[in-house]
Amino acid sequence: MLRRLNDALPGLVLGIILYGIAVELIGVWFVEDKLRYTTGLLIGILLACGMAVNIAVVLQDSVDTYGASHAQAKIIAKSVLRYVVVVIVFFVMMKWNLGNLFTAFIGVLGLKVSAYLQPFIHKAIGKLQGRGDVSSDSENSHSA
Repeated sequence: MLRRLNDALPGLVLGIILYGIAVELIGVWFVEDKLRYTTGLLIGILLACGMAVNIAVVLQDSVDTYGASHAQAKIIAKSVLRYVVVVIVFFVMMKWNLGNLFTAFIGVLGLKVSAYLQPFIHKAIGKLQGRGDVSSDSENSHSA
């Protein structure tokens, strides 16, 4: 389903989840309140995954509906709305003490970390699926 929205989306979501697992396994040993640490991180990771999917949906809908030249205003509006939702979730977390706000922020940063690591994740997924490096395969077939 994710691949139908965007070819890079499954790798991006996988990277966010792997980042969350790494932050959990490394950080949980150094905090006293392990439950709040974990719930805050989980909320942040879920927000990051939701944001990644929303970005893919907004880009596809905007370009399909308005064309590439007129899509910018809708993309900007939806981007602002995404961050408003994150602020609201953080406020609710703070108000009702639903998790560690700092680890939720660290979890949301998983979207950025995964975006930077996405080329490496994409390459690793390709190797696991037995495809190898897609770009080098197509270059080799043209040169032969």
